[in-house]
Amino acid sequence: MPKRRVALSALLAISAFFPCWAQTPPTQSPSLPPPQTSRSDLSSSRSIEGMVLNAGGSPVPGAVVLIKDSKTLQVRSYIAQQDGKYHFYGLSTSANYQLRAQAQGLTSKTKTVSVFDSHHKVVLNLKLTKKLKS
Repeated sequence: MPKRRVALSALLAISAFFPCWAQTPPTQSPSLPPPQTSRSDLSSSRSIEGMVLNAGGSPVPGAVVLIKDSKTLQVRSYIAQQDGKYHFYGLSTSANYQLRAQAQGLTSKTKTVSVFDSHHKVVLNLKLTKKLKS
């Protein structure tokens, strides 16, 4: 009998800390529409996309695009697609970002996307014009 009491008291203690275990899960009515993303969720992120171009304006496939978060100093990279396009999604609207591309011994100018730019989709083409420093 004492073992049963210990097991029962342990179960009651767990139920006290995790009340959702003791309840049956609520059912959702099929007539309710699915939850939607609020405007505030959308306003907290942005995307930056564009193309990497050579000096003549042609796309550069395989170029490496670097993005640096000025707040956290985190650097991410993206390898441009066959058509020279790149993209970064889910970026914070409360940080500045610096972008540049490099390929074939060349680099682009560093471009900055500011917190003051209110666009949620920023289109930024990067042109390879300068030689990379060794």
